[in-house]
Amino acid sequence: MFDVGFSELLLVGLIALLVFGPERLPSLARTAGMWLGRARRFLSSVKADIEHELKAEELKRIMREQQLNNPLHDLIEDTRESLRDLREKTEASLKAIDSPPTMPNASADAGKSAGDGKPAK
Repeated sequence: MFDVGFSELLLVGLIALLVFGPERLPSLARTAGMWLGRARRFLSSVKADIEHELKAEELKRIMREQQLNNPLHDLIEDTRESLRDLREKTEASLKAIDSPPTMPNASADAGKSAGDGKPAK
């Protein structure tokens, strides 16, 4: 990010020594170090939080893709539909068995025997 070499650091230290003096420079360096440490910890904490959120979003995306591309889900739906069709066919067959049979020539037989009371020969 910043390209600070040894000569630049030496120049900044010399100017700080001249501006603040030798008595206040050690306490100023400790305070600057403390604030720099706090800033670094804060930045690393923010960085860790961002990485954590990105990983959570990635996992959510993967789970959505898994649900959409899950062949087990399709298999379950196909089985459910097959069972529904089978149940409908079975219920229709049971209704056909339970209903009384109809005679297809019942009207023709009724006309023959309705004549003179004698069965038709």
